Parts: sequence; C-alpha cells; structure tokens
Amino acid sequence: MNVSVDLLEAPPAIHASALRAVPRRRSHPILALLWKDVVTELRRRELVVSLVVFSLLVLLVFDFAFDLQRQDVPAAAPGILWVTFIFAGVINLNRAFALERDRGTWEGLLLAPIDRGAIYLAKLAVSVLFMLIVELVAVLVFEGFFDVPADWPRLAATILAGTLGFATVGTLFAAMAAHTWAREIFLPVLLLPVSVPVIIGSVKATALAFNPAPSDYPWLGLVLAFDAIFLAVSFAVFEFVIEE
Repeated sequence: MNVSVDLLEAPPAIHASALRAVPRRRSHPILALLWKDVVTELRRRELVVSLVVFSLLVLLVFDFAFDLQRQDVPAAAPGILWVTFIFAGVINLNRAFALERDRGTWEGLLLAPIDRGAIYLAKLAVSVLFMLIVELVAVLVFEGFFDVPADWPRLAATILAGTLGFATVGTLFAAMAAHTWAREIFLPVLLLPVSVPVIIGSVKATALAFNPAPSDYPWLGLVLAFDAIFLAVSFAVFEFVIEE
C-alpha cells in the first residue's frame, strides 16, 4: 500500500519536518511511521538521553547500595538488569502515544489512509528500538561496574526476547493509557501484572546466561511463546482499543 506521509500528522513543526524527511517513493506505511518517529527523536534527543541517564542512575544506586562480593554478582545480575530495563521501558512506553496526543497529531495519524495495524507495528518497532539502545548502554555500564563474565549470545537473545514481549503488550496498553488523564499511573498498573510471565522468564533465562547450568525448564522458549501470544492478541485488538 502506498501512503502519503504528508497526511500522517498535523502541522507541529518538528513532526512536519520529520515527515518531510521520509522517502516518498512507495514508502511502506510501517517504514514511513517508523522513520518519522526515529527522525523526530534524533532531532529532539529527549527520550533516549533521559532513559540512558535514568538507567545509569539506577545502576549507580545498585552499585553503592549492595556491597556484593564477586561470587555473588552472577546471582544478583538478572534482578539488577531487569529492574533497570523495566523502569526505563515503562517511561519509554508512556511516551509512545502521549507525544502524539499532546501535540494534537493523533487525529491526523488516525485519518491517514493506512491500516491501524501498521500504526501498532510501527510504534512497537520504535519502542523496541529505543529500549534496546538503552539496554545496550545499561549492559555495558553494568559490566564496567561489576565485571562479571556472561554467555553474551545467550544474554543478547534473552534481552531481545524479553524486550519484545514487554514492549508488545506495553504498546497496546500505552495506546489505552493515552486516553486517560493519569496515564503515568494507569500504564504500569495495567502493564506490570500482565507482563509478569515475560519478566519471570526473562530473569530466569538471564540467570542462565550469567551462570550457565543445565536447566529443566526452557525459560527462553517460554518467553518466546508469550511473545507470540501477546503479539497476536495485541495486533488483533489494537484497532478497537484506539477507537474513541
């Protein structure tokens, strides 16, 4: 499907300029929306910078709060990392649709001749991208603070799977919370209980990355299964969630 990117949003300067930067030759709707959000963030440099600073502060607090011996770090590492990831992720997801509504561009996005599912997938891709950037910085800083060996391919796969599952349901709830006046409170109240299986599975799989050992339970497989379920359900109901 072709999409005229000029119809996606109303006049706010930074969004309009971001849209003008989108290549106009047969741009897929998802790619056009993804490009628009990425360019907007690159020009504002607001969200990612604040998330990185927040993550660094959380890791710094953990570093000073717990006087961990070297042999204790692998046991504490999954909890430290995922607490950082979850709090940064909630802040990121809160901004996914709030910026559109605050700037009055949400109605223009809904009026664009594109499928509502494309909006969901584009917002999901942007959220995952920004979360992964922050998580990469957090992991590097964590390694600098605690200097703990890990199975890096397994850790990377676990972080990617856990982030996808968390963002998949989080993007749906962020669209719901954007309609409310207390969205900063409403989003975590909805998101955290539902995402518990993904969080638990991610923490357990991360523990195996820091302390490789035979496991009777395929934690990464559990996370991937919930990723597929959350993605299918969220994609199916997104159109009804955003109806006024």
